[in-house]
Parts: sequence; structure tokens; C-alpha cells
Amino acid sequence: MASALTIGLYVAIGILVVVLAMGLINLTRTDDEQRSRSNQLMRMRVIVQAVIVGILVLLGIVVGSINIF
Repeated sequence: MASALTIGLYVAIGILVVVLAMGLINLTRTDDEQRSRSNQLMRMRVIVQAVIVGILVLLGIVVGSINIF
């Protein structure tokens, strides 16, 4: 279980890096859609970061670093 969560964490971090790169590339554009696209990318980044935090908490519980009881 811990290895599956670790792999999921690495995948989610990779997705986060891609979204961040897309946001940086979007900053260089000057078309009419730039502002809307920037907001969508920011929302996506926040969602991916929430997923990463959730995976970290689950990983901590599974490994035993976080005791719930």
C-alpha cells in the first residue's frame, strides 16, 4: 500500500510540475484568452496540490508516522 501511495505521490508531483510549467508559458502569451487560461491553470494547480497533501497524509497514516487513535 505504501509503495502504491509513493508512486501516486510522484505522479502527482510530476503533474504539478507540468501545470506549473504551463502556467509560466501562459504568462508569456498576449492573446485574449490568456487571463481565462491563467485562472483555469491556477485552479488546476490548487486541486493538484490538495491531492498531493491528501496522499501525503494517507502515506503518513499507512507508514505509521501519523497516529489517528
